[in-house]
Amino acid sequence: MEEYETVIGLEVHVELLTDSKMFCGCSTKFGASPNSQICPVCAGFPGTLPVINKRAVELALKTAVALNCKISHFSRFARKHYFYPDLPKNYQISQYEEPLATEGVLLVDNRSIRIRRIHLEEDAGKLIHPEDNSRFSLVDLNRSGVPLIEIVTEPDIRSALEAEKFLTVLKRILEYLEVSDCNMEEGSLRCDANISVRRTGDKDLGVKVEIKNMNSFKAVRKALEYEARRQIACLKEGQTLRQETRLWNEDLQITEEMRRKEETQDYRYFPEPDLPPLIFDNKIVEEINTQVGELPFQRKDRFIKEYILSEYDAGVLTSKKDIADYFERCVEKGGKPKMVANWLMGDLTALLKSAKKDISVSPVTPEYLVQLISMIEDGKITGAAAKSVLQECFNTGMPPEKIVSERNLLQIEDDETVSNIVKEVITENTGAVNDYKSGKEEALSFLIGQIMRKTKGKINPSKVKNKLLEYLNKKE
Repeated sequence: MEEYETVIGLEVHVELLTDSKMFCGCSTKFGASPNSQICPVCAGFPGTLPVINKRAVELALKTAVALNCKISHFSRFARKHYFYPDLPKNYQISQYEEPLATEGVLLVDNRSIRIRRIHLEEDAGKLIHPEDNSRFSLVDLNRSGVPLIEIVTEPDIRSALEAEKFLTVLKRILEYLEVSDCNMEEGSLRCDANISVRRTGDKDLGVKVEIKNMNSFKAVRKALEYEARRQIACLKEGQTLRQETRLWNEDLQITEEMRRKEETQDYRYFPEPDLPPLIFDNKIVEEINTQVGELPFQRKDRFIKEYILSEYDAGVLTSKKDIADYFERCVEKGGKPKMVANWLMGDLTALLKSAKKDISVSPVTPEYLVQLISMIEDGKITGAAAKSVLQECFNTGMPPEKIVSERNLLQIEDDETVSNIVKEVITENTGAVNDYKSGKEEALSFLIGQIMRKTKGKINPSKVKNKLLEYLNKKE
C-alpha cells in the first residue's frame, strides 16, 4: 500500500457557444482585432445595466442535465470582487450561494466522480505580455463578458491520470451537446486543479494547492504528477505545506509559486443587484431534457449492438460527434458498417490528419465513400486502386466513379489478359523466379509486387498470386 494518496478536485471553465456575450449584445467571435468587440457593459463603464443571455442559460441547463445534476429552481447571480487589469469593473458577475445546478455525477472507468456545482459567470479579458520583456502588458477586452460555465468537482479524483480521463470524458459530452467548441488553444476550455496529499487512510483532505496555466489535458496530468511528488517530498522532509496558487511552467516541467491562495471571504460576494434571479419550473427542465439527445457512451453502446462493431471501433467512431454522424450517414446510404468503419478510421482519417481538416469539411463526402466501397465490393476496382482513388477524391473533390473512369482503373478480370501479364513478369524477372524455386518465399512477394506495379493495381492480388503460383509450380 502506498504511504500517501492524492486528493484532486477540478474547476473546469467552459466558454459557451453563443453568438453574443453573457450580459450584452457584443460578438463572441474569436480572433477579432483587440478591443473591437466591446461596449460600455462588457468594458465595465459605471451606470451600465447587464441583461441575461437566454441562450447561455439554456446551454448551461443542458450541461447540468447531461451530468445528472439537480437543477436549482431558484438561482441567483452574485458579484465576486477582485482587481485585475483585465477585469475593468473590479468584480465578476458569477454565482455563489445559489448556483444553477448541484449534486451531479460523471462516470470515469466505472467510478463515480461527483460534481459539486455548475454555475454561470462571465469571462474576464486577456492580458498580452510583449515578447521583448517590456515592463508593461496590453489588455484585450474582447473576451470580457463571454459566457462561461464553471464545473466544479468534489475532491473525488485520486490520480493525475484519472483527472486527465475525467476531462477527456467531459469534453466529449460537451462537444456532443454542442454547448462549446472546447477549443483549448482558443481558451474555450480551461482547467484549474486543486491537489493535496494525505497519508493513506486519513480522512483529512490535506493542505490544498491550486494549479493554473495548464493549456492541455496532458499538461494537467503532468502538472498534477509533479505537484504530488513535490508535496510528498516536503512532508517526508518534515516541511509544512501552505495553501497557495501555483503556475505550471511548461518549459521547466515544474509548478512555481504564484500567490497565497485567497479565501472565499476575500472575494466579498454579495447578490448582483442589477439582475433578477433565474427561476425554473419542472416544465423548463423537462423541455431541456428532450434537447440533450444521445450522449457518447449511449451512442457507443448502440453502435456495438446495432452495427455489430467491436468496442474499440465503436469507441473511436463515437469519440467525436462529427465522426459518428459521418459514419451513420454512410450506413444510411448503403455502406456496410464494418467496411465504412475501416476506411473511415484508417485511410480517410490519415488524409484528414495530414491536411489538418475536420471530418465536417472532408472533400470525401459520405456519398463518395460509399461509392468507393461499393466499387470494391462489386469487384470493379482493387483495394490498391481504391486507395489511389480516395487520395484523388480527397485532393480534387471529384466523385470516385468519375476518377475510376477517367484513369481507366477498372479491375482487370479477363483470364487471358491476366495470364499474359503474369508470363511477362516471369520472363522479365528470371532471377526472382529462380530464387522462389530454390525456396526463397520472399521472392513470390516481389513478383506479385511487379505485376501489381505493371497493372497499376488493377488486378485482384489473390488472383495474381493464384495465377503466379500456377505458372511457377508448373512442371516443365
